[in-house]
Amino acid sequence: MKILVINAGSSSLKFQLFDMSNEKVIAKGNCEKIGLEGSFIGYKTTGDKKEIRVSMPDHKTAVKEVFKILTSKDDGVISDLSEINAVGHRFVQGGWLFDKSVIIDDKVVKKLNMLTDLSPLHAHANMAGYLGCAALMPNTPQTIVFDTSFHATMPPKAYMYGIKYEDYEKYHVRKYGFHGTSHRYVMGEAAKLLGKDPKDIKLITVHLGNGSSITAIDHGKSIDTTMGLTPLEGLIMGTRSGDLDPTVVSYLANKKGMTADEVVSYLNKQCGILGVSGVSSDMRELNSAIEAGNERARLALDMLIYRVKKFIGSYLAVLGGADAIVFTGGIGEHQEDLREGALEGMETFGIEIDKEKNNNLPRGTTEEISTPKSKIKVYRIPTDEELLIARDTLALISNK
Repeated sequence: MKILVINAGSSSLKFQLFDMSNEKVIAKGNCEKIGLEGSFIGYKTTGDKKEIRVSMPDHKTAVKEVFKILTSKDDGVISDLSEINAVGHRFVQGGWLFDKSVIIDDKVVKKLNMLTDLSPLHAHANMAGYLGCAALMPNTPQTIVFDTSFHATMPPKAYMYGIKYEDYEKYHVRKYGFHGTSHRYVMGEAAKLLGKDPKDIKLITVHLGNGSSITAIDHGKSIDTTMGLTPLEGLIMGTRSGDLDPTVVSYLANKKGMTADEVVSYLNKQCGILGVSGVSSDMRELNSAIEAGNERARLALDMLIYRVKKFIGSYLAVLGGADAIVFTGGIGEHQEDLREGALEGMETFGIEIDKEKNNNLPRGTTEEISTPKSKIKVYRIPTDEELLIARDTLALISNK
């Protein structure tokens, strides 16, 4: 059973082909700069990683190029597209209409079109990835795994905003949460480490990357998360501001002569770690600037650490304690001083990390970084959203 996973972003398209008999990756790659000059594909199939320059004006073209690679004479891993049993797609926004993964059909597509306003940039890219596959593989089952569906279990007191209830009902303005595939995947891995069923544990999962979110999980269900109506809410991120007073939008609009939409774009693309530091949204470049004595870079990292700690503390209160805290995502996995800083001073909550182990973790492995005395376990677990999508897809087509 071979399943292809497609993760289409605004100007990129990641892909992985799995052999689900052993959950091994047969091929993987990333189409970059779609719709821009200098587009290219980096991929790994039968040998070493390769990179090719190819014009990709849109996502449909990118999908065609991916299929060319998978079936090529030199680098191909399949002889024909008919060898792919199903395609699983990551969609960012399932809104109020989808609380679980689904097989795509005409009814699903109609519902998806109703959600475009909630995530216009991602929605168009996600749909383009699906349409590109459907055009070339019309008879192959395709599924969607939504970033938001894991958070559909949040209670109203957590997902509601303090706005008029009629506006919530009419416009569906509420917290939806994102990164659900990542939070759900590491929840399962943490449960294995604890030797328990996910339904029997309480977790705080900390996904830190260019986009970041933290989730409180109670007996296998998300009960609160930091991202909201859009991925702008919550933690300070690579280029996103995170939480702020809503009147900042109108204030900046007046001061900078911008429209509300332009301010929102500014808060999404020019703020966060990049905006505060003035250096970069890339933590590697930020760390180099900190080592060189850049105070603004240090401030940006301190702000992120502070907010991670604040949300962990608040979720400990919401959950009434936790069995474990999990760090994942590019930054969560690799930034040891952030993990230490976020948990520093939390011994009163029963959290104690092994600093030496935390500072010397091997890359890409699942590790416990708490001490034997720690009442709450702390783990570093690499996420694998694509594998979770492949698993959901396999389950859906098997039950069809």
